[in-house]
Amino acid sequence: MLSQDKLKKLAIVSGGTAVALLPVAARADESITGAVDAVQPSNAASGTLQENIKNIINVMLIVIGIVAVIMLIVGGFRYVLSNGNEKSVSGAKDTILYAVIGIVVALLSFAIVNFVLARFGV
Repeated sequence: MLSQDKLKKLAIVSGGTAVALLPVAARADESITGAVDAVQPSNAASGTLQENIKNIINVMLIVIGIVAVIMLIVGGFRYVLSNGNEKSVSGAKDTILYAVIGIVVALLSFAIVNFVLARFGV
């Protein structure tokens, strides 16, 4: 069973994560809604091939970013619940590190794809 100290740490990490991710969640909701609306086949012949490729790539990058943020949260929980065990702490830190790297890669790839497609006039 979890001790009171662990429960306090877990509550602090959960609350801090929730507050920190509010702007990200709001932007992700807008991006996902726009991307899903753009990909829906309401009028299949309306979009060009380049626009469809851009929309598909943007949706994939949004999903990758969401998965990376979820893994960051999982790493935080693993770190809080590691109980000082060296192996568990190391694994949690690795999870957090790789999640942050994933977020950075997703953001950079999103920017690069949009920059390149803008140069081609999409």
